[in-house]
Amino acid sequence: MKREALIRELRKRARKEDVAFEVFEVAGKGSHYRIRYGDRVTTLKSGELPPGYVALIKKQLGID
Repeated sequence: MKREALIRELRKRARKEDVAFEVFEVAGKGSHYRIRYGDRVTTLKSGELPPGYVALIKKQLGID
């Protein structure tokens, strides 16, 4: 899964659940993005994301 696909998925889910969602492109270091989902924040790397990494990000954000 590409980073942009994960962001689209999270944004869609946030709208459905009426949760605040923001992407901070300049807050991360290098090519990393900071993601805020509700009251949780995590860092998202660029490029192709392995399934285990996607699961980790979702766990950090309290999803699934």
